[in-house]
Amino acid sequence: MGRILIIEDDQFLRDLMERKLVKEGFIVETAIEGESGLQKIKKWRPDLVLLDIILPGLDGFSILEKVKEDASVANIPVILLTNLGQRDDVEKGLKLGAVGYLVKAHFTPGDIVEKVKSVLKK
Repeated sequence: MGRILIIEDDQFLRDLMERKLVKEGFIVETAIEGESGLQKIKKWRPDLVLLDIILPGLDGFSILEKVKEDASVANIPVILLTNLGQRDDVEKGLKLGAVGYLVKAHFTPGDIVEKVKSVLKK
């Protein structure tokens, strides 16, 4: 179905998303901090990245900027994962090239799958 990279430091959330996406037929890799996430994007070249904004090391914005500056991976769609009250952050991420976002407190595993599928269809 597609290769998804999840860059998220919250183990519970990361595992929840990974299980749901694998169950739906996706191949999933994960990273728990920014620098390793960026390296996995460049080496593994996923079809889509689910990217937390607040991460140890490089934050999500820095990763997004570096991805969009690198022609070899710039076309990989990135969906931001954010907490409540970060509207400015979401707008900043969209301006940097993210294709969408999910608010952590408001999405279910099913919402993740639907968002991923809709982005990959484009």
